[in-house]
Amino acid sequence: MERISVIAPVFNEKENIVRLIEKIELAIKPKFESYEIVLVDDGSTDGSTDLIKEIAKKNVHIKNYHFTKNNGQTAALDAGFKMCTGEIVVTMDSDLQTNPDDIHILLPYLKEYDMVNGKRLTREDGLKRKISSLVGNGMRNWITKDNIQDTGCPLKLFKKEVVKSFVLYEGMHRFLPTLAKINGFKVIEVPVQHYDREFGQSKYGVWNRLFKGLKDAFAVRWMKQRKLKYEIVIEEEK
Repeated sequence: MERISVIAPVFNEKENIVRLIEKIELAIKPKFESYEIVLVDDGSTDGSTDLIKEIAKKNVHIKNYHFTKNNGQTAALDAGFKMCTGEIVVTMDSDLQTNPDDIHILLPYLKEYDMVNGKRLTREDGLKRKISSLVGNGMRNWITKDNIQDTGCPLKLFKKEVVKSFVLYEGMHRFLPTLAKINGFKVIEVPVQHYDREFGQSKYGVWNRLFKGLKDAFAVRWMKQRKLKYEIVIEEEK
């Protein structure tokens, strides 16, 4: 039986944490006997830290890691990737704007692909954010010469070897499908549902995130162009 790791960065999501864990366990328990929920607390200040620690004492499936300060989503995912132990790795945000049940929509594609990127059918977070996402994805694809339509969708599935191959820098969480391709893995996008946030507030601005993403896109293009590509000819011993 394969083991699955669900990684969720947490930053000031106290109202969502209990619901997040319940929904993840309801989604994965029927199929996976072996699982872990990796919660990376990104320097929360609203009581999320103490709540996660308390829950982890009672639930052996919860793996909790806590930053000393807010370091951002890429750092939280990187820590989760390094600490996770599953053959299948899932990432999702802790705000429950994507549904853990949709993991089962993505799972069958791992038979043929190494990474499955969720693609949000609808965006339930306002017209301004929809427009910025559309523009941002388009510009990032133009710069990186990729065709990922929704790199910002938090729900993603990976084979373990994909996440272990990543060497991430600040802002690189926006480019995980492209980075996987650069490392030689097969990637597909699959539609998933998206929901409005019920509790808490979004931690991300719109335009500042867009401009940071564009700057990082040029770094990814440089990486793509400078990727070492060689084959070694092994001669047969005489």
